[in-house]
Amino acid sequence: MSDFLSQLTRSLPSLGEGITMTLLATVLSALLALLLAFALGLASRSPRVLLRGSARVVVEFFRGTSLYVQLFWLFFALPVLGFRLEPLACAVLAFGLNYGAYGAEVVRGAVNAVPKAQWEATVALNMGPWLRMRRVILPQAWVQMIPPFNNLLIQLLKSTPLMSLVTITDLTFQMDQIRSTTGDTAAAYLTLLVVYFVIACAFTLMMNAVERAAKARLGRSDAPRSVKRAEHTGATVAGGA
Repeated sequence: MSDFLSQLTRSLPSLGEGITMTLLATVLSALLALLLAFALGLASRSPRVLLRGSARVVVEFFRGTSLYVQLFWLFFALPVLGFRLEPLACAVLAFGLNYGAYGAEVVRGAVNAVPKAQWEATVALNMGPWLRMRRVILPQAWVQMIPPFNNLLIQLLKSTPLMSLVTITDLTFQMDQIRSTTGDTAAAYLTLLVVYFVIACAFTLMMNAVERAAKARLGRSDAPRSVKRAEHTGATVAGGA
């Protein structure tokens, strides 16, 4: 264990580079996935059959095939066709396409969940499709999207160790180097688990803050549990009276 701690201390700079690479890939992939999620999710609701059908085919293809195979195809098979991408670009593209497809279903479901009365009100106000979506529908749907988007973000983070298979020196790759040097597999992977857990907690706190901000814009807030219990007790007493 002392050998592992000594090697870990000496390897802190390279470990920091691995964490930076993991965070960079996660953030870039999440941004691409978010963009694709809205594009494909809204296209899946289009009244145009060709656009709606094309979006559904793309979504189902990337949801129905393995992320592992998609990543390897972009890295190893795409150059055979004359297109070569840098390893990080391959990883970001693979993660973005895969999780963007899952996110598209989140967007489509959240938009469909907006009450029908809200849609009817926008029609009554003579709002155009773009104004209706931007000012009324998406602000309400966005609040519902955030929790599942948070889940997808954590899943994306947990998929980043696949990058080490395509020569990217991410967090997992750097920790594996330390494990190979010290031979202490248990300590190395326990440390790796803790680091990923801390990063995931940080992302969750960030998304929780985004959710609170989105609710505040709609005039919603989560009342403290003590307030909710007091209201429930008051309602019970009033009912009994």
